[in-house]
Amino acid sequence: MDVQSRAVTLIGVPLEEGSGRRGAAMGPAALRIAGIDQTLIELGHDVKDDGDLQIVPARDLPNHPKAHNLRIIGAFTRALEASTYEAAAAGRLPLILGGDHALSMGSVSGMARYAAEQGRPLFVIWLDAHSDFNSPETSPSGNIHGMPVAFFTGQADLAEVLPKARPLVDPRNVFQVGIRSVDAPERELIKKHGVNVFDMRSIDEQGIAPIMRQILAAVEEANGLLHVSLDVDFLDPDIAPGVGTTVPGGATFREAHLVMEMLCDSGLVSSLDLVELNPFLDDRGKSARVLVELTASLFGRRIFDRPTRAA
Repeated sequence: MDVQSRAVTLIGVPLEEGSGRRGAAMGPAALRIAGIDQTLIELGHDVKDDGDLQIVPARDLPNHPKAHNLRIIGAFTRALEASTYEAAAAGRLPLILGGDHALSMGSVSGMARYAAEQGRPLFVIWLDAHSDFNSPETSPSGNIHGMPVAFFTGQADLAEVLPKARPLVDPRNVFQVGIRSVDAPERELIKKHGVNVFDMRSIDEQGIAPIMRQILAAVEEANGLLHVSLDVDFLDPDIAPGVGTTVPGGATFREAHLVMEMLCDSGLVSSLDLVELNPFLDDRGKSARVLVELTASLFGRRIFDRPTRAA
């Protein structure tokens, strides 16, 4: 099929304070070095790079003993919520270059505000090894990159990071794919709130294509907007080692590409996160290149278009 040209805005989020280790702040630079902008331009898209968000810690937020670095993450959340909303309202697709997964508190919230103004529901496909449905009360580590799904569905109280009356995502509109590491309290909360989980066993038993068809059919039937959040650890660490939270047994290279190709074919994607890339842990830029390849698939590159790359 012919892929329609999209207007894409790149937003860099050099956030690493949501995780327990340093390095993810270099993720946006690594993705740019790997050529994400030029790759999309060569596919015929209109690409505008807004650079990296620059923030000052939010002094109005408390130092939370069970939500580490809340002032920094809160400031990034506010800035990204506004930037994501503004890009979408301008008719552009926000493509968020991360940065750890705490950034999705801002990107998804911005898209939820935009979707509410359009009178449409927002759906989220969460491609990740982790469900990220902890709250400060349940998190064993206090690291906020394990809390974003609970936050944007209204199930994690993180002070007034964003207004309490903001548009939220219905947990039943969240589809988590590739999950294989869930804390016990999270498991109960996910079940209670109706989050849709397709773990690696589901993928092994059903295949990725039927799962994606089911998800895309639900979005299309509801006339929803679709936010895609891709964590490096969705992939098996042999394919993409540049992440601080590796979990064996992840998606294969072909499974991940098929997900992206089906998302492209659907025409439903309205925003995208690329998160948890830690170049310090990577192997000569391997993971950054894989993320750019996957992004190219989502934006229209097909197998027969792929260039041969030197080993």
